[in-house]
Amino acid sequence: MDHLLDRRSVLRASGAATVGVVIGGAAVTAGATAANAAEPAFAHGVASGDPLPDAVLLWTRVTPTPESTPGSGRGPTVDVRWEIATDPAFGAVVGSGTASTGPDRDHTVKVDATGLAPATTYHYRFHLGGAVSAVGTTRTAPAATAAVARLRFGVVSCSNLPQGHFAAYRYLAERGDLDAVLHLGDYIYEGGGGGVRAHEPAHEILTLADYRQRHAQYKTDEHLSRLHATIPVIATWDDHEVANDAWSGGAENHQPDTEGDYAARKAAAHQAYFEWMPVRNEAGRLYRRLRFGLLAEVSMLDLRSYRSQQVPPFDDGTDDPNRSITGAEQMAWLQDGLVTSGAQWKLVGNSVMVAPVLVPPLPGDLLGPLLELLGLPRDGGVINPDQWDGYAADRRRLLDTLADNGVRDTVFLTGDIHSSWASDVPRSAALYPLSPSVAVEFVATSVTSDNIDDIAGVPPRTVGPVIEGALTTLNRHIKWVEVDSHGASVLEVTPAGAQMDWYFLATKADPASALSYARSYRVRAGTQKVQRVGSPIGGA
Repeated sequence: MDHLLDRRSVLRASGAATVGVVIGGAAVTAGATAANAAEPAFAHGVASGDPLPDAVLLWTRVTPTPESTPGSGRGPTVDVRWEIATDPAFGAVVGSGTASTGPDRDHTVKVDATGLAPATTYHYRFHLGGAVSAVGTTRTAPAATAAVARLRFGVVSCSNLPQGHFAAYRYLAERGDLDAVLHLGDYIYEGGGGGVRAHEPAHEILTLADYRQRHAQYKTDEHLSRLHATIPVIATWDDHEVANDAWSGGAENHQPDTEGDYAARKAAAHQAYFEWMPVRNEAGRLYRRLRFGLLAEVSMLDLRSYRSQQVPPFDDGTDDPNRSITGAEQMAWLQDGLVTSGAQWKLVGNSVMVAPVLVPPLPGDLLGPLLELLGLPRDGGVINPDQWDGYAADRRRLLDTLADNGVRDTVFLTGDIHSSWASDVPRSAALYPLSPSVAVEFVATSVTSDNIDDIAGVPPRTVGPVIEGALTTLNRHIKWVEVDSHGASVLEVTPAGAQMDWYFLATKADPASALSYARSYRVRAGTQKVQRVGSPIGGA
């Protein structure tokens, strides 16, 4: 796999060319974070995720004895009691129960609190003997048939711990107006070594114990812990939850001769992920769909577990109809869900970029002989075959489904590439704007993971603008790209439109770094086209 360009290589190549936090009207005090530090039985905090109208997943990890450290495989099986209430003092408990956990699941606890009311803020906590966890806050989704006036989601991806601090998570936790946070992948990184901070364990992770320890380290980050205790998270994985540029049978960052069987590594990584993340999974399947009233439906994709191996850049294998990024079963599920959805907005949580990024973006139908002579695929030269660009047949299937069935108001929400983008998604990028846009895409930048200026070792906004100008000139459907900054995004969805606001960190080296508003793009209902707007969405 040495011929494949990883994310850093593509960016390098491009470069060469405390107080209360209010959410939903309820408060979580700064004492919640202090409680984690003071209570060793719950050292890894609390979390919630995958909200339904009548249920939400609740998560924690317990340390019943000193030797029961993450990944140790040691310690007793214990019963952990949980409760959920409509008030932070737990005077109105609406659900409770007991969950058993032990070393077989790394002493993690994941329970489905059911029988809840739609669109309601709840507070939850866990008990182990006399020890009590921090109090978490969560919120259920609106009823499936509810006429919802507004939804707001945080959007993040790519949080490499050695490469910076997670102040972007703190910003989302402090906003107080979010229904949920969408994490679009690379929640952890598999590499060893250090930087601003050092990974634990210090080596590249390979085994179940390794992956458990790495998840445990990330869960103790103060900003990530605060986010999880404040807002439900809807997450999917990308490649670094296993290994860089992963595909169904291997990864660029896996060498079988020295690192063993990839299937065993993948199974270990997936097991640890399902143990440590508040995600729903049926028979190990991560892709799933969550409904938010009549306004929106969120389809979270898994673009690593079933994909064909990547081909080299500029390889005509990107057009092979037998290669897939989703796998046949997931593609059918996605197509059917988009066509039959009863929600106005179809939001697709997507770990790698859908919109073509081609050099040059030539119309294959018109210039096929020339492209064949040059050895380029019909849609132009693919520089990053790890994205949907490398699986052109699957992308055509998906975009044809949207166009042929008149599906409107589809928004791809994407991470992975450590930069910010707003794009139309045309049926044929080479013929755009004559070829209609059938969806739009908003790409969130990285929380910390290196991008152009980091890799080039130059001050921000020196080489970046040159690259951005070239990309938008050669790809007319790409309306904005910013390749230097880190941060978080906020998506607001209303019946009239969907708007993404980007917020950028002053510096990722400082855990107290501020974030400032950078840019907004909006898609009006029924248009399938992005347009710039001059100000972010209003307050809570």
